[in-house]
Amino acid sequence: MKKIFPYILGILILTSCDSLLEVKPQSSITEAVYWQDEGDFEPYLTGIYPFMRHFANNVTYGTERSEELVSALNSRFTAAWSHNISPSSGALDYANWYRAIGHCNLLLEKIQGFEFASNPDLKKRILAETYSLRAYFYFHLTRVIGDAPLMLEAVTDTEVPLLARSPAPEVIRQITADLDAAIAQFKAISGFTPAMIPSKYRFSYASAQALKADVKLWSAKVLGGGNADLNAAIEAIGEVEKSGATLTPDFKNAANSRAANNPEVLLAAFFLRDESTAAVGGVPATTHMCVNAFPNAQAIQGADNIDSLPYAQTSANGQGAFQISPKSRALFTDPADKRKPFTWVTERDGNTLKISWITKFTGSIYADGRVADNDIPMYRLADIFLMKAEAYAALNQTTNAIEYLEKVRLRAGTGDYTGATDKPSVEKEILDERGRELFFENKRWYDLVRFHKGGTIDVYTYVPNLAGKTTPLFWPLNTTVLANNSLIKQTDGYK
Repeated sequence: MKKIFPYILGILILTSCDSLLEVKPQSSITEAVYWQDEGDFEPYLTGIYPFMRHFANNVTYGTERSEELVSALNSRFTAAWSHNISPSSGALDYANWYRAIGHCNLLLEKIQGFEFASNPDLKKRILAETYSLRAYFYFHLTRVIGDAPLMLEAVTDTEVPLLARSPAPEVIRQITADLDAAIAQFKAISGFTPAMIPSKYRFSYASAQALKADVKLWSAKVLGGGNADLNAAIEAIGEVEKSGATLTPDFKNAANSRAANNPEVLLAAFFLRDESTAAVGGVPATTHMCVNAFPNAQAIQGADNIDSLPYAQTSANGQGAFQISPKSRALFTDPADKRKPFTWVTERDGNTLKISWITKFTGSIYADGRVADNDIPMYRLADIFLMKAEAYAALNQTTNAIEYLEKVRLRAGTGDYTGATDKPSVEKEILDERGRELFFENKRWYDLVRFHKGGTIDVYTYVPNLAGKTTPLFWPLNTTVLANNSLIKQTDGYK
């Protein structure tokens, strides 16, 4: 992986879509030097993965709108955090999503003419990963804006289609079709078993099934897919459970250790130190999200417990911009919960409690101090167990739901669940448990939307920054997107 980044930056200079109107034909740039033999496809696929990492690393969409974070030494939040989103503030330009999708489309088109006679399994794996990536990009996008244009063909000439937004259920059907195609390709690989995970940093059969479960939960609760989708989520998770993944015994390592050696992680975004980059060749700029979570040494000088604070030496590596919120801390009511020290630590000045710094991802200590270089888990087993609990609870099968809830509680040291067993109570407990277990893993806003749509909470009273507001749950599109395509309509609820 160390050698991947410089290489993909070169191959992705082949620009892709800037919008659905302003698109340079991808194949015309690469036809002379690419798609000449079977060896061209693997590096091209590798070059798509930085887009996945960019989305997994972005706190704006999965975290900021939730209740998880508040400002620390300074504020680096976007308009999403305050819920003052409008077409002129915090609106979405979806160019990066369609760049990524465009690369998937092009690969899927060009690979059809190659037999991979010497290694047919390689073609199957490339197809499986590419379908999985396209599904992930569309799922990430539809959770942000709802209805979204479905661009499924490669742009190979100057005739660029103008596409209207497809209804979110139609987008979900396409995502499901892509995942089913991916799963079929994975299963067709010689010697297939569900435990085949060649890399935790690339899609596998198990992580494709994890994504499918996530998609089906969203469809069931947000889009009205009902029991059929809930049962499909449970079935997909059953396949994930065949992967051999196990919970790491110590929560400290559940999200904080390298994914490659972590038996709990199914898929992660890979990082090394100093991999923050400027935008190159269509690949978005990348700065590790934990740079904003770490304080720097100067900012916490004089703290009585300085040795326990996750500080960087310089402001380049520690911006000290946000901390865990009081509302998220309040979820940890059980004094036996082993996750607390590995979620936050509060800076102390004598008897004065100050900022509560996040300790879930602590980076690595080098000669020049702490650097944010953690892999970012996208799917790990505790998350999968809680998804299954959520699906069972939504079906009013609370005994099964509690069984999976307790799998996570056992490691946390909080023991058996002893609360009420009616459906609303169990659903609320699952939401709270996800808040404890998955804090700062870029999942909370999507969780809140699902449980809001499912009737467990009212997100407009649950999230402090949403109180008294009517901001829609989905993002508006910015003026550039609207100006480029007369078929595109603004997200519902925005003028």
